[in-house]
Amino acid sequence: MLNCLVFLPPADQSAIASRNPSPGPEKLARQLGLFDATMVVMGGIVGSGIFINPYVVAQRVHTPSLIMAAWVAGGVVALLGAFIYAELAGRMPRVGGQYAYLREAYHPAVGFLYGWVLLLVIQCGGMAAVTITFARYFLELTGWRISEAVVGAVTLLLLTVINCAGVKLGSRVQSALMVLRILAIALLIAAGLWRVHAPHPLSRPILGQPASPDLMMAFAAALIPVLFAYGGWQTANFIAAEIKDPRRNLSRALIIGVAGVALLYVSVNFVCLRALGAAGLANTRVPATAVMRLTLGQTGATWIALGIAISTLGFLSQAILTAPRVYFAMADDKLFFPAVAYVSPRTRVPVVAIVLQSAWTMVIATSGRYEQILNYVVAMDFLFFGLTASCLFVFRRRGRRLKPEQAAGYRVPGHPLTTAVFIAACWLVVANTIYRYPENTLIGMAILLLGLPVYALWHIRQKSLVTA
Repeated sequence: MLNCLVFLPPADQSAIASRNPSPGPEKLARQLGLFDATMVVMGGIVGSGIFINPYVVAQRVHTPSLIMAAWVAGGVVALLGAFIYAELAGRMPRVGGQYAYLREAYHPAVGFLYGWVLLLVIQCGGMAAVTITFARYFLELTGWRISEAVVGAVTLLLLTVINCAGVKLGSRVQSALMVLRILAIALLIAAGLWRVHAPHPLSRPILGQPASPDLMMAFAAALIPVLFAYGGWQTANFIAAEIKDPRRNLSRALIIGVAGVALLYVSVNFVCLRALGAAGLANTRVPATAVMRLTLGQTGATWIALGIAISTLGFLSQAILTAPRVYFAMADDKLFFPAVAYVSPRTRVPVVAIVLQSAWTMVIATSGRYEQILNYVVAMDFLFFGLTASCLFVFRRRGRRLKPEQAAGYRVPGHPLTTAVFIAACWLVVANTIYRYPENTLIGMAILLLGLPVYALWHIRQKSLVTA
């Protein structure tokens, strides 16, 4: 992809910094503390996946030991990513997160391509699917006879209004929803630990078959849905400019949040295996509901359905709180519509960027094509995970040393080995997705490459405004 950028001169680090200073730092207020940032990290990860994805993993590896190993390995990879993003946040606590890192490590065009794909594919595509998931659970719980599209549109509108009213209010709603999600998961874990009267054995068999390349391939395939379920922690970096003392608080929030989610995820899979067994887990598409129905009857199934609805709502709240800061940063760099850089003088949030994302999400959600979009959301997301992590090599190689006031900043343990492992894991996910869904992945790549001429047009427009 980087070879496609030869029409632009290489970007000097100092030149980028002078041409593109930290986007509008004075426009956004630092209102979020460590707890808020930790809830944002956890909120970006925990969606409906943990309530559903365990059965997919159990279908690919068939013993409790391998299933648990896959979720532990996924947690390790996510924690490696958190280490990397914690150092990046310490080096560059700027609004836009990944956009800012890619812009300064490689070229503004690379940062633009990330923001371009984030808006058109990654963020809004994922939000559209989650919006419909919430609508389905909401209608099931209430029994109302209205359209899923109407419920989804009203939900997005409500969350958009809340987040336009101020980052503090949006963060409080997000934190409250995250606490409710933790309680729902805690209820599931408690029921699985204390209400299962005939638990399935978990220690045998270990592999279920002789060690072989086929077994390794099956384990690698099982890691795909696991890594998907662990994704989302990186969105906290988007709002670095609105976190108090981000070099300290954001680094801590990333590590605490990811470690906390890993503990919850491993515990959920432990109780699912304990209650259902490996075979039973593989044969149910709603494992969380099955465990709650087994332990607490229909009342338990209803409670977990409510928990899943809250979880999807919390994911949407977190997505609306964080990702629009990327589009704002692009516009503030004069690489997107100027109106998107508008910040409300009263609430000090990028309201146009928030509305833009929600509007495009509504379009995708009502188009009936969001399932297809999700097939290539994954490839784009993990492509940029790996590319963003590689920025750490670039910054260190350029001798980008921490300033005196950053001397206590976070540094990745085990770098460069741990960073290389994370990048390899991300790009293996991309390769697997291309192999499994070649047509849809090519659509995603086409959207990515379409961003190149769009960037060129914005770049020419910016130069003409400067010389005018």
